[in-house]
Amino acid sequence: MLTISLKSHAFRYKLIDWVPVLLGILTLYLPTVFDLFNGIWASEEQAHGPIILFLSLWLIYRKWPEMMIKSEGKSPSFFWGWSIFLLSLLLYIIGRSQQILIFEMGSFITVISAILLLKCGAGALKVMWFPIFFLLFMIPLPGTVVSLLTMPMKMAVSYVAENILFWANYPIARNGVILQIGQYQLLVADACAGLQTLLTLEALGLFYLNLVQHTSFFRNVALAILIIPISFTANVIRVIVLTLITYHYGDAAGQGFLHGFAGMVLFISALILILGVDSLLQLFVKARPASVLQISGK
Repeated sequence: MLTISLKSHAFRYKLIDWVPVLLGILTLYLPTVFDLFNGIWASEEQAHGPIILFLSLWLIYRKWPEMMIKSEGKSPSFFWGWSIFLLSLLLYIIGRSQQILIFEMGSFITVISAILLLKCGAGALKVMWFPIFFLLFMIPLPGTVVSLLTMPMKMAVSYVAENILFWANYPIARNGVILQIGQYQLLVADACAGLQTLLTLEALGLFYLNLVQHTSFFRNVALAILIIPISFTANVIRVIVLTLITYHYGDAAGQGFLHGFAGMVLFISALILILGVDSLLQLFVKARPASVLQISGK
């Protein structure tokens, strides 16, 4: 009973020790989160931002006990911790005052890293590397980079969607990223087939990989690579669904509630494809040892 009481007291002490840190982070970044919810996170292109933040915080919470165990008795990294922390504050000040989102949001990631180094040492950072890395997906890329990479992706998605619908005997034609089906014209927008959508789906796949934690190195690497064509396929499915909704139910339906439903179709189809490909990889991984044993037996 005395041992349990001492452990409980020590656990509460550790929690109390983290309260000032949590209050400091909230003081710095609650205004940033408020601005994001009323700014870019309200747009369709960046709607994944709060999802990434929530999932990252959940992963940190999930790995917290493991981090505390592995950092027990380890020395904090004061030099690197303070160096990164001061640099992070500088980035935050510049980003907040000059409205540079990459600096302001990026400083949140480096501040968390610095605090873990200062409180628990490098071992804690090793445990928390994926939740911290995952936060990178909520940072919007520079507009020039997005514009440069988005147009070829939209062209490719439009081309594939047109050919599939033409093969299905729909009256469809394409001019660049504009699809003409029947009397309706649809512009394939950035939100439907852009770089941000690809990154969101890539983040979803990596989150799935981290959650299931396969022991097979081949299976992990193969699925991580295949997430890219899976994301492209999910984008094509979304464009096809929107095109068919517009063709059968009119332009108002395509741009109204069902447009948001097509966004749900994007993520559901991506998740189904990821699970399906992962199941096929599982069968392949199981079949490989059997084939190797047969060959060695001969």
